[in-house]
Amino acid sequence: MTENEVMQYIKEQEIQLIDVKFCDLLGTWQHFTVPISELSPDVFEEGFGFDGSSIRGWQAIEASDMLIIPDASTAVIDNFIEAKTLSLTCNIKDPITGNFYDKDPRYIAQKAEKYLKSTGIADTAYFGPEAEFFIFDDIRYDQTANSGYYYIDSEEGVWNSGRDEMPNLGHKPRYKEGYFPVSPIDTQTDIRNEMVMEMQNVGIRIEAAHHEVATGGQAEIDMRFNSLTAMGDSFMWYKYIVKNVARRYDKTATFMPKPLFGDNGSGMHVHQSLWKNGQPLFAGKEYAGLSEMGLYYIGGILKHAKALCAFTNSTTNSYKRLVPGFEAPVNFVYSSRNRSAAVRIPMYSNSPKARRIEYRTPDPTSNCYIAFSAMLLAGLDGIINKINPGKPVDKDLFTLSKKELKNIPVAPGSLEDALKELEKDHKFLLQGGVFTEDVIQTWVKRKMENDVQPVRMRPVPYEFALYYDI
Repeated sequence: MTENEVMQYIKEQEIQLIDVKFCDLLGTWQHFTVPISELSPDVFEEGFGFDGSSIRGWQAIEASDMLIIPDASTAVIDNFIEAKTLSLTCNIKDPITGNFYDKDPRYIAQKAEKYLKSTGIADTAYFGPEAEFFIFDDIRYDQTANSGYYYIDSEEGVWNSGRDEMPNLGHKPRYKEGYFPVSPIDTQTDIRNEMVMEMQNVGIRIEAAHHEVATGGQAEIDMRFNSLTAMGDSFMWYKYIVKNVARRYDKTATFMPKPLFGDNGSGMHVHQSLWKNGQPLFAGKEYAGLSEMGLYYIGGILKHAKALCAFTNSTTNSYKRLVPGFEAPVNFVYSSRNRSAAVRIPMYSNSPKARRIEYRTPDPTSNCYIAFSAMLLAGLDGIINKINPGKPVDKDLFTLSKKELKNIPVAPGSLEDALKELEKDHKFLLQGGVFTEDVIQTWVKRKMENDVQPVRMRPVPYEFALYYDI
C-alpha cells in the first residue's frame, strides 16, 4: 500500500490502533503502539520519537533520541492484538543528521540490495530460508550462584513413553524419526496449519509445513523465496507468528538451535539466487546445471564461510549443533543433492528458474536481515573476484575418514572462534557501505561480553557428572 492507501484503509477497516515494529541489532522485533489519532500522512516522513539507548547495541544515553519511520508498503492487520490494529514495519533515522541508521538491520538489508544493483551483476537477490523450530509444552530454566538447570517437556517426547499420563497413548516419535509421520504420531498438524494460515494473512506465501526429524515437537514451515529485504520482513513475521500461535495452544516455541541433547538441532537452510531483468543468472552448463556465476557465488560463500558464522550462527548454542561427525553440515564444500555438504545445489527441477544454491550451515537464531546481507556480499565477492570453489565432493561427508577430511575446511568450533574469524575477514562486508566498521565492532563486542564470557564463566550440569568426584 501507498501512504494514502494506508490512510484510506484505516478508515475503511475501522482500525483502532497502529503498532510500529522494528528489528534490533541482535534480531529481535521491538514495538510500541499509538492511537489512530496520532497517525497522519506526515508520520511516514517525520516518524515517531523513541529512546535508542534502551535498544541493545544501539545508541549511548547522551545521544538517545531516535526516529522510527513507518514503511507504508508493509501495512497488515496484526491478529494477535485484541483491538483492531494495523502493523507497520519500520526503519530508523537519526533526528540530528536526518540519515537512516547504520545499525538498523533492515537498513543494512536495503543497502545490500542497493549495492547489488550498483555492481551491474544483478538487480534482484532471492532468498528462501527453511527455518526449523521446536514446539514444547513446558520449559523451565535458571542459573544462580549455587545452581543451574533447564527442564524441557513435550507430550511428543519419546522420553515420556513410560510416563503415567492417565492414560499414556503412546505414538511418540522416536529419536531422529520425526520426519513426516501422520497422526497420531504427529500431534501438531493443527498448530502448524494455524501458523500457516496466519502467515498467509500477512501476505507470506507458504510452500509446505511438516514435522521435522527430532522427537519432542520439531517443525518446519517453508516460505516461498522473496527478495532480500522483503524476505527479512517476512522472517520477522514468521518468528512472531510461530511463537504466538504456540502460545494460543498453551505451548511454547523456540528457534534455539540445540535445545535437546541426543537428537537433531534446528537449522535454517538458505536458498539463494541472483536474477537480472527477470532472468535467472545461476542456470548454465557447469556442474549440476549451474552457471559460471553460480559457481563463483559458491566460491565466495565458502571463502568467507567461517566469518559468516558470526552472523549466521550467532549464539553459543549454535555450536552445540555444529559438531563435526553429526547431523549438521559443518564441512565447507559444495555438492549436488548432498545434504552433508555446507552448500548444496538442489536438483528437484531442471527449470533454469529453479536453479539456486542452498547454504545449509546457518540456524534460525540469526538476525535475518544481517545474515542474508552478509551471505549476498560474500557471494558477490566470489563473482567479482572469480573465486573458484574447487571441486565438488559428491560423497557422504559424515562417513569420510580423518585422512579424507584433512583438507576440507570446517565451521568454527565456537562463537568466539567465529567472531575472531569475522574480525580477520570482513572487508567484503564493507563494500558499498552496506556494513560499517562500527557495526562489525559493535557486534563482536556485544557478543563477546553478553554471550561468550557469561557462558564461559558458568559451570554446566554435566561438568558435575564428569568432575565432582575427582
